[in-house]
Amino acid sequence: MSKIRILPEILSNKIAAGEVVARPASVVKELVENAIDAGSSRIIVEIEQGGRKLIRVSDNGQGMGRDDALLCLERYATSKIAKDPDLFAIRTLGFRGEALPSIASVSRFTLVTRETNTDVGTQIEVTGGRVNSVSDVGAPAGTLITVASLFYNTPARRKFLKSIHTEMGHIADTIASMALCRPSVQFRLSHNKRIVKSWAPATEPVDRVGDVLGADIRKELHPVDRVTGDITISGWIASPRMNRSTARGIYLFVNDRWVKDRVIQHALFAGYTGRLMKGQYPVSVLFLRVPFDQVDVNVHPTKHEIRFVRQKMVHDNVRDAVADALRQSDPTRWKANPSRIAERPATVSEPRAKYKIPQTHDHQRIQSGEAMDHTAASTARVAAAENRLKPLRSVNPFHPPTPPTNPTACNGNQARQAPLWTQRFFADLTFIGQYKGTYIICESHDGLMLIDQHAAHERIVFEQLKRQSNTRRPTAQRLLLPETVDLGFREAQILERLAPELDRYGLEIEPFGGNTFVVKAVPTLLDNSGIREMITQLVEKTAQIGVGTEMETIMDECLMVMACHNAIRAHQQLNETQVKAMLEQLDACDNPSHCPHGRPIWIRWSVKALEKQFQRIG
Repeated sequence: MSKIRILPEILSNKIAAGEVVARPASVVKELVENAIDAGSSRIIVEIEQGGRKLIRVSDNGQGMGRDDALLCLERYATSKIAKDPDLFAIRTLGFRGEALPSIASVSRFTLVTRETNTDVGTQIEVTGGRVNSVSDVGAPAGTLITVASLFYNTPARRKFLKSIHTEMGHIADTIASMALCRPSVQFRLSHNKRIVKSWAPATEPVDRVGDVLGADIRKELHPVDRVTGDITISGWIASPRMNRSTARGIYLFVNDRWVKDRVIQHALFAGYTGRLMKGQYPVSVLFLRVPFDQVDVNVHPTKHEIRFVRQKMVHDNVRDAVADALRQSDPTRWKANPSRIAERPATVSEPRAKYKIPQTHDHQRIQSGEAMDHTAASTARVAAAENRLKPLRSVNPFHPPTPPTNPTACNGNQARQAPLWTQRFFADLTFIGQYKGTYIICESHDGLMLIDQHAAHERIVFEQLKRQSNTRRPTAQRLLLPETVDLGFREAQILERLAPELDRYGLEIEPFGGNTFVVKAVPTLLDNSGIREMITQLVEKTAQIGVGTEMETIMDECLMVMACHNAIRAHQQLNETQVKAMLEQLDACDNPSHCPHGRPIWIRWSVKALEKQFQRIG
């Protein structure tokens, strides 16, 4: 007798249900997707006991006739696809024909449906995959499906369900996701006969986003809009300060399908690089539209996972779209000011104010290109402090350009064109003082600002180092006494790989035999004390993120270490000249609102907020 046998249909349906129906939220997702595919404008979801006792989904879609109602309970019966090419250009949410028979096999299932052009509906009752009855019934146009006693015949599955509160949370998240991508559809969710959520049709998609995510989030949303060839990216992302501790605030849609795709999520995080700290997650609602034949949704029965034909192109476009939106939304960015063009006449040019940091003799020698005695510098406490402030010196190669001059200047006076932008954000702040040698207190035109001096200087050094790598010969200071660094075998291999890349930034490192390396030069932007510790940290950080990571990512992490190592510290007193120089250079940064690790550089209180705190206004 053969050992291999064909499984009974009911048993095979239960096996399929293990993939399609993981929990009550999976049932809700499949039924709501079918309702959307049916063209419904109103979808009502009723839940009892977190979905254990009852799940009921009703819609006003096109409904089904008697024959289609019976066929939809057969495995692989579907109206969504008919031939092979259809599978590679899927336009509907459902298509596999597995969901309804799988759900019916592990529950007490009732289907009531009526087509809009008929007067009589059809009711089918199924228990554990067996059809009990089929009858005519009076019913409104559309479909109503009741799933009772989920997993009643698979006690092992039922035992692994979480608490009612947890399962209901998953259901609410599922409905919220569906509601976000169908703003024109009315959704209502109730639990134990009490309405939990009700979303009326929205004329503007952003209104639905605000309804789902909350009014506080809506105030912080920034639009994303990018079209590259046949790839369209739209949606909204929230300011970095509205971050979450989990990824539950991330909603991704591809061709109006809610997905959990690692490629898009990685691109989203990449767009937020330098604006979020480790363990923080953004809030975002992103919609991607790609040609249907350029994405494969037939990867997993749950249809959450997808594959792109041009994966890298999609990733890079999402990353760039998010990064651009964040840059545009940064309140410190310069904005065109047409009124100033009309108001301010051309004036005689004035020399740009230069803020000079008091310099030690060693500091001056470094700027003139002479070698500095590393031993003397490391023992001179004042010199070390000044070296940390080198990026704040008066000559700033990254300062925004001076506006062009007027060629029609009269009487030998060189006139300049009126600025075409508003005043710089940081350079125009009024310095008030320093708190605990750590935070810079400033007055802005509309309130009070507090600036973290270490985070600000870290950002300045990071961006200057990064820009310096684009020059043919990065400025470096050669060490009079080269520094040797001893490492372990694995660490030495990592540094040997990093050395050519670090040389682009002016950090010259060469093998010195065995696991020893010699540092011959460091970038002029950096302090040359504590070199051993810095090199060790660079290697450890590379080992932590993995040597197989893209070199660009590794170098960004290394630059963060270098910037943090050389930035001015907390509890370090600065004078007004130094503060103004730092604020001026902060204006030249691409991301002046966050340190390279994602911490905020500044916080602001508006005049209105302060007056409310002091109860001057209501």
